[in-house]
Amino acid sequence: MSRTPQGFTQSQVSWSPWLPPLPEAEFTDLHREALVDPARAKNPYFALLARDPETLRERTKTDNDIFYNADGGLPRAERELAATAASRINGCVLCASVHSRFASQHSGRSGDVQKLLDQGVKGDQDPRWRALLDAAEALTQTPPRLEASHLERLREFGLDDLALADLIHSTAFFQWANRLMLSLGEPLEPSS
Repeated sequence: MSRTPQGFTQSQVSWSPWLPPLPEAEFTDLHREALVDPARAKNPYFALLARDPETLRERTKTDNDIFYNADGGLPRAERELAATAASRINGCVLCASVHSRFASQHSGRSGDVQKLLDQGVKGDQDPRWRALLDAAEALTQTPPRLEASHLERLREFGLDDLALADLIHSTAFFQWANRLMLSLGEPLEPSS
């Protein structure tokens, strides 16, 4: 029996939609194209979003460009860190689990990532990650509280305009993604 996860984790979490996903048998070529990865048709979140394939396609292209574009900018680990921070602040257990695993994988700093999950964005981190988390937190607030001082601090750690844009994009994308996921369903611990 699945149940709601108790706290934030780097472990696999599943998700249960409150609305019926599009059955895989009803997927057209347009739906499959919008998924980008055909295996996503089995994922209830993407199958639900496939009910609006044009929006899903644009969402997926945006997501892929933010997180998989390797043409300079912020290292992938720190893009994932920003997504984890936004998800932790917004209470999105599933997104935090997914992106914390990516942050750990790409940074080799699983303990520091777990500290973010356990202690929140104000937990102890090295100075560079502290500056990244402070900026991500400021962006995640409603209304956003990002100030020039956040950017100046990040520039002290060598972030150029492209890296700053990557931080803003990865945080902002998860502002939206967390709210969408939290409004369409709930996280569940996978059944054993």
